[in-house]
Amino acid sequence: MNQRKYFGTDGIRGLVGQWPISADFMLRLGRAAGSVLAREGDGRPTVLIGKDTRISGYMFEAALEAGLVAAGADVGLLGPMPTPAVAFLTHSMRAQAGIVISASHNPHHDNGIKFFSANGEKLSDAVELAIEQELEADFVTVASERLGKAVRVDDAVARYAEFCKATVAEDFSLRGLKVVVDCAHGATYQVAPKVFAELGAEVVAIGNKPDGFNINRGVGSTHPQALQQAVLEHGADMGIAFDGDGDRVMLVDRYGVLADGDDILYMLARHLHARGALKGPVVGTLMSNYGLQQALAQFDVPLIRANVGDRYVMQQLKEHGGMLGGETSGHILCLDRATTGDGIVAALAVLEVLVLSGQDLATARQGLQKLPQVMLNVRAIGAREALASDEVLTALAEVEQTLHGRGRVVLRASGTEPLVRVTIEGADAAEVQQLAEKLAGIVKSAAERS
Repeated sequence: MNQRKYFGTDGIRGLVGQWPISADFMLRLGRAAGSVLAREGDGRPTVLIGKDTRISGYMFEAALEAGLVAAGADVGLLGPMPTPAVAFLTHSMRAQAGIVISASHNPHHDNGIKFFSANGEKLSDAVELAIEQELEADFVTVASERLGKAVRVDDAVARYAEFCKATVAEDFSLRGLKVVVDCAHGATYQVAPKVFAELGAEVVAIGNKPDGFNINRGVGSTHPQALQQAVLEHGADMGIAFDGDGDRVMLVDRYGVLADGDDILYMLARHLHARGALKGPVVGTLMSNYGLQQALAQFDVPLIRANVGDRYVMQQLKEHGGMLGGETSGHILCLDRATTGDGIVAALAVLEVLVLSGQDLATARQGLQKLPQVMLNVRAIGAREALASDEVLTALAEVEQTLHGRGRVVLRASGTEPLVRVTIEGADAAEVQQLAEKLAGIVKSAAERS
């Protein structure tokens, strides 16, 4: 096996009940992971398991626990915890690996599995491949005297809350601020309101009553309208929205205006640069607004674009010695504060900027002027192949020449369906719309002829 069969760019994910997101697969996955970790380490491995609030989490937690114990691994059950919390606790508690049961911002009928290594980072491709190879082996239970044990980690929320608070200065305070916190009925529902309240903020919590089925439903970072309305209704200074597993964050200013990942990167980069603390370039993705690139250039900070996905942002940060990167969707990597994308930590970093500067969110983001963006989907058999045609390449070059120095164009083929995304940004909204429609039409015509 030279290629991974189950692990994608962000773990294993799919519809609950359909292979491999099934109880029998998770049992085998637990045993395979436990066996690989036992071979690679010294002595009995310890694996932590955290989950979000989906109803299927109970089933998969039990199956993974049984498989790991059968392989001779000890298990620490964290209960509902944000993905970055599992990364932190895996490292802090000296475990050999951490497992998150979550499908992030997806609805409750999806679920997935993500692994962290002993240092709180994503598992290497080599270890993932070794686990997949072990999945092909027979299910063998170790001798009774070598079976693992499972315990519940009762202070997991408190441990992670203290970590989050430790990412800001000891004298940092949110007293006098009224903050609405939207937990997406997900994994942050216990810890996020606790962190901001303990730092002194008056907290209004919404999306904090999970029932197993309502995760991400009409709330959270993917549905910020609920937060925007709550901020205005409560006269709050700011709103903070997380996704179902807590690794993404969106912000809302006192006027109900949304601030996305590009806004967050801009504010953090400007603050760090002004204090001489910014290392390396800022890393965004192919979807980061061209306005962010222009704004960062104003203080000579380069923006490097990675492929969409936090794994690729992390790769570019490591390659270029950077410390700050993220996605427009709100997945922010502050490597000076955490080893992985962490919504609570990123929100605290922004709040620290605001408190130190004496600015509110609306003022702090004013230096970033986003350009109008149009994204069109071209769905046709042969759409992906059409990107290599002379007709499309010529049209792409013409648009790039037209927008040179004042905008950009991105053609992205879907990896899973016959779909091409045409994205164009520029200062003139009408021109951007016209160019996008023209280019999309050329892609569609080329696809139909292929």
